Amino acid sequence: MKAISETIQWNPEPRVVYLVDGQLVDESRLPGSIRNRGFRYADGFFETIRVAHGKAQHLSLHFNRIINSLKAHRIQAPGDFNLSVFSAAVERLIQANSLLEGGRIRASFIRDGEGRYTPTSNALLWIAECEPIDHNAFQINEKGISVDLFLAMKKSISPLANFKNIAANLYVQASIWAAEHELDDALISNDQNSIIESSRSNIFLVSNGVLYTSGLDDGPVGGVMRAAIINVAIENGYKVYECTLTPQELLRADELFLTNAVAGIQWVSSYRTKRYYNKTARELIRLINANLRH
Repeated sequence: MKAISETIQWNPEPRVVYLVDGQLVDESRLPGSIRNRGFRYADGFFETIRVAHGKAQHLSLHFNRIINSLKAHRIQAPGDFNLSVFSAAVERLIQANSLLEGGRIRASFIRDGEGRYTPTSNALLWIAECEPIDHNAFQINEKGISVDLFLAMKKSISPLANFKNIAANLYVQASIWAAEHELDDALISNDQNSIIESSRSNIFLVSNGVLYTSGLDDGPVGGVMRAAIINVAIENGYKVYECTLTPQELLRADELFLTNAVAGIQWVSSYRTKRYYNKTARELIRLINANLRH
């Protein structure tokens, strides 16, 4: 008869670790949500950061948008909250959760304290969580995605339009609509009927080798991958224009692709009856991968 110690094997689940104001905590020490202003009023914003080769990618671009988001939301960060401090905290989170290859980090930035519409404090509370992704580098989708224009709701142009606000009803409704119509994503327009983004990505057109993307004045999220694509395209000789996009431009384009910090680039194969190629999208994702931190 075998001893109990020889027959019972204990395989505990890995302990998930979070960042709260830059400090590592387990789930039992997360702030309660019921009285949280993020829960009650969607009073804040978030960043989604890609991890590749165990390193957070495009962190300076993310931090620049975090600082601009804090200013726009009138949330006051501590005086020592800077890129170096943020980078070190994110690195601790990655190491604590053993993200040695690919992964995704969501960092939420919330106005701390209580109050109703008028807050009692403008101090910052930020929380970050992470999860693994089963590949390191960005990968182009082999099968092109299908999109169409979501018309039931429009995005208003406002001082907060360029940021990843916690209040995301428009994007949720657009995503549901896309799924109901057997589409992979939905395109979103602003209240002036310009196409500005999709439910989860920025949008680029390619026409005669030139890149076009909706200008920030039209109200899209100022995506980190959008900025990275613009930078790497210009560095490699492409012309890039930030401009107003209309449905007519989509129908005239040679390529249409979507960008976000986690997926990188997704090429679109169809918009209504229009079909697209993906030569430029493939070249740009190759260039983005060549610049990844290792």
